[in-house]
Amino acid sequence: MLYLLHEMAYYSAGPWRAVAQASRDFWGNKANPISDTEFGRKMYASAELFSTVTRRYGKPDWRLDNVEINGTSVRVQVVEDWASPWCKLIRFQRDPTDLRRAGVKKPAPAVLVVAPLSGHYATLLRGTVQEFLLDHDVYVTDWVNARQVPVLEGRFDFYSFIDHVRDMLRAIGARAHVVAVCQPGPPVLAAACLMSEDKDPLRPASMTFMGSPIDARYNPTVTNDLAQEKPFTWFKSNMVHTVPPPYPGVGRRVYPGFVQLYSFMSMNEERHKDAHWAYFNSLVDDDGDGIEKHLEFYDEYLSVLDLTEEFYLQTIDLVFQKFALPKGELIHHGRPVRLEAVTDIALMTVEGEKDDISGVGQTQAAHEMCKNIPQEMRELYVQPGAGHYGVFNGRRFRQEIYPRIRDFIARSEAAL
Repeated sequence: MLYLLHEMAYYSAGPWRAVAQASRDFWGNKANPISDTEFGRKMYASAELFSTVTRRYGKPDWRLDNVEINGTSVRVQVVEDWASPWCKLIRFQRDPTDLRRAGVKKPAPAVLVVAPLSGHYATLLRGTVQEFLLDHDVYVTDWVNARQVPVLEGRFDFYSFIDHVRDMLRAIGARAHVVAVCQPGPPVLAAACLMSEDKDPLRPASMTFMGSPIDARYNPTVTNDLAQEKPFTWFKSNMVHTVPPPYPGVGRRVYPGFVQLYSFMSMNEERHKDAHWAYFNSLVDDDGDGIEKHLEFYDEYLSVLDLTEEFYLQTIDLVFQKFALPKGELIHHGRPVRLEAVTDIALMTVEGEKDDISGVGQTQAAHEMCKNIPQEMRELYVQPGAGHYGVFNGRRFRQEIYPRIRDFIARSEAAL
């Protein structure tokens, strides 16, 4: 019912959006003699803010058509290498001719960036991918919005996620380096354990976990506390809803992206209010930089996707309530996931000092859990001053975190 009410609210606001857009066009028209007055600018800003807040945000574009390497612009083409109804494995293929002009002669290490399936599209990692493209052959998991998947396609759960990671690593066709950003940490580690035990020749060469709840018992945050305070049945009764028509996934039970978005925004309500007030003032002052910065962030932040009921609830149960993986109690299709099986996959963990989603200690717990990885194949890093988003994006990521990951992957590649 909540999903249906949400859709009704969106469509019922349509006439008001149309009025706001017409008002915006009127007050923003330079032919209007009072458009440049303070009153005109405020009327324009009010209409633009209303339109921006109430419009629907679709899946953003990657906008990664080229990357600069050694001062040379290298063209990038997005290629789909593998797909299921739930995910597309996309490769950011750098132009070979441009690479030669840039002086790049050696084949680049293959890196699989596993994007979080927690409410936002994989494009949230645009800045992450852009940095990795400087030195690597980059693949990314592009998860599909569950409301777009017909019920006849079946289920997608926590164990399906593990299977998808294994299948994508094999599809790459070489011992790739896997980078798990936030939520995927536990299932990626589980996949590495299973592939190691099977002696799979395409198991990852290294694994890097960034701000991941590998063991959510350490330094619990507000998110962790909520998962512990509420019984499992509460999440099933209150957080899961049915996809309404006209979406292809009509009838599917999901954890809606808008519910996740509202939850995140309520955690930092004042910050978002201040950001929108600053955006209003930027519109009034015609501050192009302020406007662009706001839109760049919120165009991505407000674009959300739905998660299947089974994946969402199993993640709550296994990762945040039972702590199945760190306790050695995770069973995958009747088979125990053995952490001790990992012996030749290099391990790096990255955390942010001020991460309010995955507290310090939750990610680096992987080092204690994977006891049979040699010490020389490990690296642990905590970024001073970084919050959750700063672990994988922004200035600190570009200048301090990525260079460490790049060097770690290079060492791991050289050791193969």
